[in-house]
Amino acid sequence: MTDRAQSTRSTERALRLGTRRSKLAMAQSGQVAEAVRKLTGRPVELVEITTYGDTSREHLAQIGGTGVFVTALRDALLDEQVDFAVHSLKDLPTAQPHDLVLAAIPRREDPRDVLVARGGLTLDRLPDGARVGTGSPRRMAQLNAYARSHGLRIETVPIRGNVDTRIGYVRSGELDAVVLAAAGLNRIGRIDEVTDFLPADTVLPAPGQGALAIECRASDTGLTAVLAQLDDEHTRAAVTAERSLLAALEAGCSAPVGALADLPAGSGEEQDVHEMRLRGVVGTTDGSTLVQLSTTGPVPTSHDDAVALGRELASEMLAKGAAGLMGERAL
Repeated sequence: MTDRAQSTRSTERALRLGTRRSKLAMAQSGQVAEAVRKLTGRPVELVEITTYGDTSREHLAQIGGTGVFVTALRDALLDEQVDFAVHSLKDLPTAQPHDLVLAAIPRREDPRDVLVARGGLTLDRLPDGARVGTGSPRRMAQLNAYARSHGLRIETVPIRGNVDTRIGYVRSGELDAVVLAAAGLNRIGRIDEVTDFLPADTVLPAPGQGALAIECRASDTGLTAVLAQLDDEHTRAAVTAERSLLAALEAGCSAPVGALADLPAGSGEEQDVHEMRLRGVVGTTDGSTLVQLSTTGPVPTSHDDAVALGRELASEMLAKGAAGLMGERAL
């Protein structure tokens, strides 16, 4: 880009990026804003929007989970108050509005859940009767299942709040540990507070966890094309398969469903990779029953391929009784 072109583009109206007000949302939106500035040469303004999920004090399972952090941002997009928005992908409902488009899903951060515990404790060293905070039925189901299988006795405690609030419960001694997403702590520079990284074999993450979604109006084809340069092909295929499984189970963001699509162990980006493994889990929150299955197929080369992989595994899980474990009938 010539100096003159750069100067011209930098004087264009700032692009308005809609974001939630939380420290984490602002951090991840700021990272996207910087990437868009570099792509376009245009300034990007963060527009803070309060969502229902931010103002409600009810637990996510009670208010439905699906869309509670998203609807206000989408309304701002449709009302042209903002030009594009950044979401945590795991918060997005699986149905995509026809007038909005997921222009980019950047490369995913670490999708794992982590433990932040007093005294540097790891999951296998929590004391008898330890109180572990999480607002996620998915985490409760898997943590309680792990405790049952390892002869541990823990109490999972439902909590809400931002990272400071949640870790504060541990610092104050009210809880022995809390479970958070590694990606979020990474993005706000607090990953060194983690006392244990929970392997996916122990706790499968939420579908789409660790990934961001950059959304804009479908009619804004110019901006869509620019934002598409931030898309990561492998991440999009993986999260599409995970979200397809979630949709086929007819479950929402707050359901006790975990899913992770990744490359089989031993493969890497420097090699030619031909297969993708998709793992899924559904369980009762007390951990007494889990349906946990996996499937491996060719790396999806299209949206439809990724969707098919998710539906295939969901069908197998439903056949094993997954619908009953979510407390509702899934068709």
